[in-house]
Amino acid sequence: MLFILCDDIRWDALGCAGNPYVKTPNIDRLAHEGVHFRNMFCTTSLCSPSRASILSGLYAHTHGVQNNFTEYPANFTSFPMQLQKQGYDTAYFGKWHMGENNDQPRPGFNWFVTHKGQGKYFDTEWNVNGAGSKLIPGYYTHIVTDLATEWLNRDHTGKPWLLMIGHKAPHSFYFPEPKYSNTFDKVWIPYPETAFHLDDKPAWIKERRYTWHGIYGPLFEWRKKFPDDSPEAVKDFAAMTRAYWGTILSVDDSVGKLFGELQRRGELDNTMIVFMGDNGLLNGEHGMVDKRTAHEASLRIPLIVRYPGLVPTNKPRDIQQQALTVDVAPSILELCGAPSLPGIHGKSWVKLVQRGDSSWRNAWLYHYNYEKQFPYTPNVRAVRTDSWKYIHYPHGDGQADRHKAELYNIEFDPEERHNLIDNPKYTTEWKRMMGELGRVMKEVGLTAANDQMPLDEGIKKELPDQKIR
Repeated sequence: MLFILCDDIRWDALGCAGNPYVKTPNIDRLAHEGVHFRNMFCTTSLCSPSRASILSGLYAHTHGVQNNFTEYPANFTSFPMQLQKQGYDTAYFGKWHMGENNDQPRPGFNWFVTHKGQGKYFDTEWNVNGAGSKLIPGYYTHIVTDLATEWLNRDHTGKPWLLMIGHKAPHSFYFPEPKYSNTFDKVWIPYPETAFHLDDKPAWIKERRYTWHGIYGPLFEWRKKFPDDSPEAVKDFAAMTRAYWGTILSVDDSVGKLFGELQRRGELDNTMIVFMGDNGLLNGEHGMVDKRTAHEASLRIPLIVRYPGLVPTNKPRDIQQQALTVDVAPSILELCGAPSLPGIHGKSWVKLVQRGDSSWRNAWLYHYNYEKQFPYTPNVRAVRTDSWKYIHYPHGDGQADRHKAELYNIEFDPEERHNLIDNPKYTTEWKRMMGELGRVMKEVGLTAANDQMPLDEGIKKELPDQKIR
């Protein structure tokens, strides 16, 4: 099994998702020969919590990784651990991103290659299986691919194998490799239209525009003088977006190389290939950059699975039902014939893909807690159904909310232009969705009484510490 995880990749940043500029023929091939989940979402749009949910099948309030500085808990199992117990030779290469200053091997892997913190696009210091940090010159995406390919070509003594690759790309700060640095120079990229229609949005969204996570802020250092809300400053936003896209092209090259290596080894059609992101990314929508919020660009991620044991390569499928990061672990374990993880929140989508599943979910919980290190997003509890979304911002002390809620008919308003929360015509729908929020919270063991969260201290303009950006 080959599992490829990208960091902060938008669902629509791929050719197979309809992007007119970002050409990804190798990733597209996976979709054209496999299953493309068109409505795939993360349950917390933040790197470490989402990665822990992918591994465990659990929501963040249960696995406990609720920020980007917490280790994956030693007392929790994961799907790699389960496969390792079943005799798989397991390896991880790349950005682990759970435990900021720890580059030591983690449980569940026979071979583990990572680095401290975010890593760098060029010349990262790698710890190869606990041997200590050593600088390996070159571009991150190619280094991690080459190291993984070397491991793939080892003698696995007849064992099945799990190879996981954690790309840095396309996480900020965005630095494409030289051959892709100017690929999109002729593409004009304006701010999204939704950035200028905020009259019905809660005030914190308007405030965020001028922060580290707003379109008038530093844009991950692509803008040197900030805040800048002048029309001319859109050039910085365009430059940032072009660089973001450029890093994805190298990921596509990596997928092509690994695909070719599996073909050369005669293992392609006996290998499950999973390509996905950990969370989405706001790129100007509603005046925001980064993630964390419950808006569509932040929640939605790509998931593509190529495996003839799931669907024949000449009969690809698009799945429209809502799938979640917590569904990944149980689905993989079922496809591998391994025991499922106990007490998880996720559900295997194997039946859904192969035969249809009338009992599949039509509503789910989104969960995010305010971070003092990144004070640009309130506490969020939201519910998304197939047609509607309700976003609630609890203050954290049990008192009245400080922020206006949001209500969207996403079936007819997928860009979330019209917040209907103040429209009396939709009072019944609002009350229904409040009930749905309580129901999906209860499904994962949360109630108003036990839902612990930090106090929302408000949106601040201070920049995050240099070491954690």
